Amino acid sequence: MNFIPFDIKCYNKLFEKFQFLFEEELINEICQYGDARKFKAEEMLIDIGDQITHMPLVIEGSVKIMTEDEDENELLLYYLEFSDTCAVTLNCCTKNSTSTIRALTETDAEILFIPMEKMDEWMAKYKSWRVYVLDSYNSRLNEMLQSLDNLVFNSMEERISKYIVNKAWVNKTENLKISHAEIANDLHTSRVVVSRIMKKLEKNKVIEQSRGAIKVLKI
Repeated sequence: MNFIPFDIKCYNKLFEKFQFLFEEELINEICQYGDARKFKAEEMLIDIGDQITHMPLVIEGSVKIMTEDEDENELLLYYLEFSDTCAVTLNCCTKNSTSTIRALTETDAEILFIPMEKMDEWMAKYKSWRVYVLDSYNSRLNEMLQSLDNLVFNSMEERISKYIVNKAWVNKTENLKISHAEIANDLHTSRVVVSRIMKKLEKNKVIEQSRGAIKVLKI
């Protein structure tokens, strides 16, 4: 991955966006050591098995975090939005291990990458960073537990309904360009099952469908 270093002009942008999270001295260090890159939707940030060298912090856009079973079937874990980072990546950073997740941009996005070696240093140096990292662990853990509850306790119809509502929310639009096959892949089910349930949701006026697109009527 080719990183684009921040220049001094980035400070105002970062300060405006992150002053509610970090003190000014930390933002200065983020400008000094952070690297940024802009991505189009559906670009890979991190893949399963990649060596983790940087921690991603979302500046703009959204990212979906996926895992994979032994048969290489994917499952959506959660989304990252503005100011979020990935708890699994944080864990890999602290252990100097390879990634166990796949991160794909859901929308066009700008991501700040922070070097792994700064993690421990800033944990000791800045209270705001410690709070941020611990809160991120807690938030992502709760989201993973919700995903597990959704998988174990909810019907497939409930899972699909929640999926399309969440997707509309993170994309900031009720009009989604997505196929039944993509939904099936994200939810680890079959396209036939998805198609059957989507017809039911359309009949119940929850969605409208066209080729490769869905309009969410109830959010």
